[in-house]
Amino acid sequence: MGPALPSLSVVIPARNAEATIGEALDSVFAQDYRGPVEVIVADGSETPATSKVVEEGYPSVRILPNPHRFLAAGVNAACKIATGHVIVRCDAHTALPPGYLRRVVEILERTGAGNAGGRQQPVGTTFFERAVAVAMTMPLGAGRARHRLGGGEGPADTVFLGAYPREAWDAVGGYAESLPCAEDYELNWRLRQQGKIVWFDPELSVAYRPRSTLRALARQYFRYGRWKRVVLRMHPGAALPRHGAAPLLLLGLAASALAVAADAPWPAVAALPVGYVATLTAASALAGLRRNEPAALVAPLVLATMHLSWGVGFMMPGRGRRRSA
Repeated sequence: MGPALPSLSVVIPARNAEATIGEALDSVFAQDYRGPVEVIVADGSETPATSKVVEEGYPSVRILPNPHRFLAAGVNAACKIATGHVIVRCDAHTALPPGYLRRVVEILERTGAGNAGGRQQPVGTTFFERAVAVAMTMPLGAGRARHRLGGGEGPADTVFLGAYPREAWDAVGGYAESLPCAEDYELNWRLRQQGKIVWFDPELSVAYRPRSTLRALARQYFRYGRWKRVVLRMHPGAALPRHGAAPLLLLGLAASALAVAADAPWPAVAALPVGYVATLTAASALAGLRRNEPAALVAPLVLATMHLSWGVGFMMPGRGRRRSA
């Protein structure tokens, strides 16, 4: 008989997730991990619908109210009552692939990492969601983020979801509850500052449902940009070159608009916007051909929305305030 496997606490922050929480929980209970596993749902919903689904269909799952609503607060509260030697985060709108828990424990034991995770794999069901999925997995939509694009196994700046040895999680104090967004990037920065490795494994690919409307996508990326700015103010050393791309684009387009007002020569006015649109169109067409995905026709609009919304959010004045739900 081999050594005992470490116990796991799978923590699922949920908010108004009654339509998807069952799929997430099914994916956890279908895992082939042979060690002890407990599951905790931190429910920040406005109605009891999510908790009702869990109570009726999954009686072994512990439900913890999250009155603060935000993910960081819910995960932190769940971790305070968790008993596992490893904290595994799962989202209520995702489904863990087969073998996920077994593989992530193997990685932690093999590498000694402070966090191990993989790739966010957007999977859309509608035409627009598929277009977002294409955009999110293009270099123009993800920069060089390996948790979006994939890549070789090894150390990374951040990963999707993640699994943390309990001592590593406790050493950094969990998520920063002042952040309703970008909390995972900020936590991984603190882990790396303590000398811990954040390990990326492309085989840990977790399906993710993209936003279903252009408005929802714009709001999502506005929040991403705004709260990434807050994180970079907290930790200036965490800045990467890709973080400056959208703000610089926004400034360049604003300069082009001012050039129009100043009656500047047409080439000076049109160079950036025409080049930008041409680049988005060509890259999206190539991605659509490679993937045989007609929804890539809409990807230029999706990419522009992502870029401009992120840039506006990043450049908003002030530190950003966490709003209650």
